[in-house]
Amino acid sequence: MSTVDVKALGKVAVLMGGSSAERPVSLMSGEGVLKALRSRGVDAHAFDPAERDLGDLKREGFDRCFIALHGRHGEDGTVQGALELLGIPYTGSGVMASAVAMDKVMTKRVWLAEGLPTPRWRRLSTEERTHEMVREVPDALGLPLIVKPAKEGSSFGVTKVRGYSGMQEAVTLAAQYDSDVLCEEFIDGDEVTCPVLGEGEASAALPVIRIQAPDGNYDFEHKYYSEETRYLVPSGLPEAEEREIQRLVVAAYRALGCRGWGRADLMIRASDRKPFLLEMNTSPGMTGHSLVPQSAKAAGISYEDLCLRLLAGATLDSRTPAAQP
Repeated sequence: MSTVDVKALGKVAVLMGGSSAERPVSLMSGEGVLKALRSRGVDAHAFDPAERDLGDLKREGFDRCFIALHGRHGEDGTVQGALELLGIPYTGSGVMASAVAMDKVMTKRVWLAEGLPTPRWRRLSTEERTHEMVREVPDALGLPLIVKPAKEGSSFGVTKVRGYSGMQEAVTLAAQYDSDVLCEEFIDGDEVTCPVLGEGEASAALPVIRIQAPDGNYDFEHKYYSEETRYLVPSGLPEAEEREIQRLVVAAYRALGCRGWGRADLMIRASDRKPFLLEMNTSPGMTGHSLVPQSAKAAGISYEDLCLRLLAGATLDSRTPAAQP
């Protein structure tokens, strides 16, 4: 990457922790980012919005923020909106893209409107979670199927339902995390993820990562703590498949209006090798197990350079982008 004027970045707050179910992961991400930025001479400081007033960012003279928050009040547009009001540039997507991408139902609606492939689905609101309506979902989507909260991350509240008898318990679990429950067709095949960096026409995909979790169960434990989960990068997929996934991911990223960075999760159906978009993460993990740093490394971008590049691109919806690296 080209040289970044570290002094011009000013005083930087690394937002970490927060109040969502993903707080422990965010703290791990934030510590990694903080260490990386400081190693490059950035005047970076930890800032936990769950323990401090965001107004302190203005009062203490912070010039920009690196958002290492995950989940609610972190990547759902709320913190982004607060920073817009404070006039402090921040990393990642703006208010609208963050809010839409956090809601898997709204994300699917945008992608379908753009002709992008995503598994068939049904949304169950609070009023729609009657015994009869829940039981009808497998008739529409088939079995097995996936049940998950519409607005949550890190596999919280996600269940793979194999029979009618498991539906009610799965819906009840998902509803503990969000008022809207998303029931989704299960795609049997390879699980992959692909990060994107940049904005608009300048956005580009990084290498695809193929995920191999024990028994195909890529849950919270296997995401962040297991040593058994394998992340293959290079993915080992045929070159044409890799290129098609990258094309699809960039199209999905642009359709949502994302900027800075993001990471799309997909399934490749084994029967015909067709890829399906599952979700877009607008504030991806930056822990030792996280996928964006692994993909960036395969593209020749170090963890420290990645953090610096993202920080240098911090901006506001209401202003022209900050100086790019």
